[in-house]
Amino acid sequence: MISIMILAAFLLWSLSAINLSNMTENGFMIAKNIMLGILSPNTELLFTWSTNGVPYLLLETMAIAFLGTIVGAILAVPLAFLSASNIVAKPIAFLVRLILIFIRTVPAIVYGLMFIRVTGPGPFAGVLTMALVSVGMLSKLYVDVIENLETSILESLESMGCTTYEKIRYGIIPQLSAMFISIVIYRFDMNLRDAAVLGLVGAGGIGAPLIFAMNGYKWAEVGSILIGLMILILFIEFLSNKIRNKLVKG
Repeated sequence: MISIMILAAFLLWSLSAINLSNMTENGFMIAKNIMLGILSPNTELLFTWSTNGVPYLLLETMAIAFLGTIVGAILAVPLAFLSASNIVAKPIAFLVRLILIFIRTVPAIVYGLMFIRVTGPGPFAGVLTMALVSVGMLSKLYVDVIENLETSILESLESMGCTTYEKIRYGIIPQLSAMFISIVIYRFDMNLRDAAVLGLVGAGGIGAPLIFAMNGYKWAEVGSILIGLMILILFIEFLSNKIRNKLVKG
């Protein structure tokens, strides 16, 4: 009962932050135009394969998310083993975990702005951002899997006189591979959404054309971009769920 009262108090306090006085007739008109843009999109932009077309921009966004996820997934493997307390000494694991926590605390859009200053605007900055963001989260999820390894299998292999390579090959990799792949697919699903947002700050992808279209009040173009983005995200989510379910059941 006390918990419910506390939650209700927090809810009421949160509602007090809502300020409807800023809602003007112009705001409702913009919302109406956005909905009309989605319902009547610019079909030429939606189906053209030029560099300014929605399919090309979606492909670029997906490529940024995919490459960033792959690079992050590879870099996260050694960091995960170094932060697993059942693999290395606890002081080393603690130090590496602190580094990973620091990496995770910085939002993706901040990394994007940093890399744009280093590499200039474009997809490469987006790939680097996705990779760094992925390292922090994937390492954490990898560690959870590594620390739940079935050690009895390794003990059995050791009693049979297996080498370290054979213990890794036949005892560790079969336990980790399916879960690692499932985690990477899940992270790719998240990165696809983040990659779309990164375009807003100039890190490539579909975000920049979206904000330009909104600033120019080109609602038909906004509708085309949003429709393409929704279709892509729904398709990737459906596909990733199917693959993850097969990995878990397999």
